[in-house]
Amino acid sequence: MHRQNILAIGLLGVVLVVVLTAGYASGRGPLGVLSYAVARVRQANNSSSAMPVAEEKAPPAPEFATGDWINSEPLTVKSLRGRVVLVDFWTFGCYNCRNTLPAIKTWDARYREKGLTIVGVHSPEFDEEKRLENVRREVAELQIHYPVVTDNDYATWRAYDVAAWPTIFVLDKSGRIRWTHVGEGAYDETEQVIQTLLAETDSSTDKQISEKK
Repeated sequence: MHRQNILAIGLLGVVLVVVLTAGYASGRGPLGVLSYAVARVRQANNSSSAMPVAEEKAPPAPEFATGDWINSEPLTVKSLRGRVVLVDFWTFGCYNCRNTLPAIKTWDARYREKGLTIVGVHSPEFDEEKRLENVRREVAELQIHYPVVTDNDYATWRAYDVAAWPTIFVLDKSGRIRWTHVGEGAYDETEQVIQTLLAETDSSTDKQISEKK
């Protein structure tokens, strides 16, 4: 093997180690590191405006896959119609996910009685994060009082086409995805979207009422 090739391979190895080390330091494991670039592109595209996606352009939210529920009986997107729903994809070992929790818990306390339901979808990265007893312990220690469902086989993760931790989706009262944010930040913008969707009339309820007349 030529010396230049050896040097190139060595340099590539050093770069890979640095990237992975930086990823772990910031709370991302291998999957998180590889998906980070995709997440940043999505975040840039989404953060340009605090306005939710127009109703007619918003896709219906997929149902939650089967999992173990903490703090709640099993919920479905359908059963939550009439409420604004914030879906937070996270895992307890993710440093960035932990940084978003104060804002999410504040929204739960501030808007739950006004029509907001928060569902934390716990999609693990490492084996220790797949154990239900560990998830229950972390949810209690982190003082998370909203519903959390485990997603060990990533069925809900794939259904929502998630690329990185954390990712937030905000659903309107008709169960449509009106806002998405990847990563930390955009707390004011997300809260503005929550307020806007809470103020909206549930169009599906209006349709049912009109059909009965």
